[in-house]
Amino acid sequence: MAASPVTVAIEHSLTTKVKEDMKKTFRVRAITTSALALVTALGLAACAPTAEPAEGSGANMADVMFVQMMIPHHEGAIEMSDILLAKSGIDPDVAELAEEIKAAQGPEIEQMKAWLDDWGMPEMNADGGMDGMGGMDGMTEDDLESLEAASGPEAEELFLELMIVHHEGAIEMAEDVLDDGEHPEVRQLAENIVSSQAAEIERMRSMLDS
Repeated sequence: MAASPVTVAIEHSLTTKVKEDMKKTFRVRAITTSALALVTALGLAACAPTAEPAEGSGANMADVMFVQMMIPHHEGAIEMSDILLAKSGIDPDVAELAEEIKAAQGPEIEQMKAWLDDWGMPEMNADGGMDGMGGMDGMTEDDLESLEAASGPEAEELFLELMIVHHEGAIEMAEDVLDDGEHPEVRQLAENIVSSQAAEIERMRSMLDS
């Protein structure tokens, strides 16, 4: 016996609601995981023993820790941007933002690597730390895999949500080094990160609301 039009409508409505609830749950889980990964990494880094920067460098350990952590953090933002930009059908405004993030943070990575070299200090290793510390970019493999699997508006929304959390982590790190760091150029970079990424957060929130 065929289902009545009312029954079909109710079933469709329930199916749509379940799908939307599942998407919301997934996004909250992904964003929360990203934030927790960054907080854990920051705590581990603060406890990690390391040598002092070269005498006369003008940098203290707060400067060193900031730079060591911000390099993989920036690399994570660039990786997310590359994943999004490889997709077709992405909103031009979101794609433009991803390009701007890459253009801004790529040169900053090179500058920070040069500072570490000048100070005689190591970079974090490819796994996210000098001592196996992972999650230094504030993301997980699940986040990246989810972004890679998403398409169209879903990919745009997930990118924006993850990048907002990512930027918030960068601002927190920058504010910390402004409190405790001494190197003038590091402080200048931190001030730029706070202002530019706060503006990008507002821009991304507007995109999500539109």
